[in-house]
Amino acid sequence: MAGDTLDFTIESLGPCTVNSPIELSRVDGQNRANYARDDQFIRNNIYVSGKNDDALDMTNLMEKAGPREKIFFDPKHVKAGICTCGGLCPGLNDVIRAIVRCLNTRYGVKTIKGYQFGFHGFFAEEGYEPIDLDRYLIDEIHKIGGTYLGTSRGGGQRVGDIVDCLERDNINMLFIIGGDGTQRGSYDIACEVEKRGYKCAVVGIPKTVDNDLMFIDRSFGFETAVQRAKEAIAAIHMEAASQINGIGLVKLMGREAGFIATAATLASHETNFCLIPEVPFELEGENGFLACLERRLAKRGHAVIVVSEGAGQDLLTSTNATDASGNKKLADIGVYLKSQIEKYFKEKGTEINLKYIDPGYQIRASVTVASDSVYCERLGNNAVHAAMAGKTKLVIGLVHDKFVHLPIKMVTQHRNAVNPEGSLWRDTLDATGQPILMVNDMEAAKAKMAKAVAEAKKKPSEQK
Repeated sequence: MAGDTLDFTIESLGPCTVNSPIELSRVDGQNRANYARDDQFIRNNIYVSGKNDDALDMTNLMEKAGPREKIFFDPKHVKAGICTCGGLCPGLNDVIRAIVRCLNTRYGVKTIKGYQFGFHGFFAEEGYEPIDLDRYLIDEIHKIGGTYLGTSRGGGQRVGDIVDCLERDNINMLFIIGGDGTQRGSYDIACEVEKRGYKCAVVGIPKTVDNDLMFIDRSFGFETAVQRAKEAIAAIHMEAASQINGIGLVKLMGREAGFIATAATLASHETNFCLIPEVPFELEGENGFLACLERRLAKRGHAVIVVSEGAGQDLLTSTNATDASGNKKLADIGVYLKSQIEKYFKEKGTEINLKYIDPGYQIRASVTVASDSVYCERLGNNAVHAAMAGKTKLVIGLVHDKFVHLPIKMVTQHRNAVNPEGSLWRDTLDATGQPILMVNDMEAAKAKMAKAVAEAKKKPSEQK
């Protein structure tokens, strides 16, 4: 992250003196676990350019996740809490199930409370009593979408009320599943806990279907979203290819980052135009999107368009409104594109058959594919191991295919984005055959892209 000082130091509630109850493998006649140690790290920057003299300190080293031989909490006295916040995402129930099962079966924790409807479940006046969770109650929830605990946006600013609830319920480890806004709230909660001298570990499991969290390889639910998006693209391609001048338009999630759109485009092999927030485009003019679409129809007789929900917002009128989480409410680029395409070809006197799909909520509520289910299970397990060791103010993430502890402050400083000069976008352009830029004012477009590149390069990854 250019210009920012990195520090991957993980905070702890105190020394670990309790023997872990986990037993795993049999060595020398003894049952032992493959414990992780606090002096085991994963490099942040693994890329070499010339002489690699990156520092081997906490500006470049991430603490390895996993069970510790000595833990901070005595499992017999642990009372844990779980909540899910923000929008739906595939895998929420998988993560809940993994946390409960690891606490219950691996550590023997008996008291696990599920706080309902996000942070609102901590406010007594709203009347949402926590659910007492155990491995039997949640054993089947991974087979359905959504979240067993319910979710909501907002409420994270009421830090004092949340911590009051934790103290009343004697909660000494809290697992918060949510995106970057939710995790900022998690950090504030952990700070208030620390201020009061209350021993409660706060551990986040990062959730964003857009896959735009810093440092981590991917967020849970992303691969499921791509699979479901691919299915929508396959359906719209069949519609488009079966009609005279058929046009298929699919709007996918991606408020500020086009990772789902680019991945689904690459996976489908049937997309001709991929429009994402990081790459500007114009509608009108010889080099604009509509003229490019017209040329595609003249050549092949059909076209498939995939657009991220945050793409082309400069073409629409902004309301400047925000939701309960503080996210800007986006204008509907899918409906707008549909109307503009229809208007353009009507004025040209050209018959088209346009079909439009917005599968967003269907995707968000979907049951996970196998790879995501595995990922969620391991995220939940590692979150429990971290909390039992008294680690706090952190999220669990997958970095270079290894599970690590990441400070909440590092993960939430910026959002990740597709690099318009990176290999992912280059491969997307190759897959679609679309022009590099669909604009008439190249200088203005380059300025917009330079800003997007600067954002994308905050994560040093050649793959973005």
